[in-house]
Amino acid sequence: MPTIRSSADLRNSYNEISKFCHEYSEPVFITKNGKGDLAVMSIEAYEQLVSRFQLYGLIQEGLADVASGNVRPFSDAMADIRRQHKK
Repeated sequence: MPTIRSSADLRNSYNEISKFCHEYSEPVFITKNGKGDLAVMSIEAYEQLVSRFQLYGLIQEGLADVASGNVRPFSDAMADIRRQHKK
């Protein structure tokens, strides 16, 4: 269940909200006039989330290569890497 706080809580209880975000690595949703406005999270949680999206993007690229037939045997790829490493 998400943690939801008001914008007044963000102003008045910043340290409490910050501590929660760091301890639980999950966002706190901030409302303004009773409607969702912001999601607040620790920098560490944000960086982990961004990294995960980047990884998913790379996996998607790899799957697209497989689907289009843009692949080659592992032994050939390793042979190329070994040749480049010896240079």
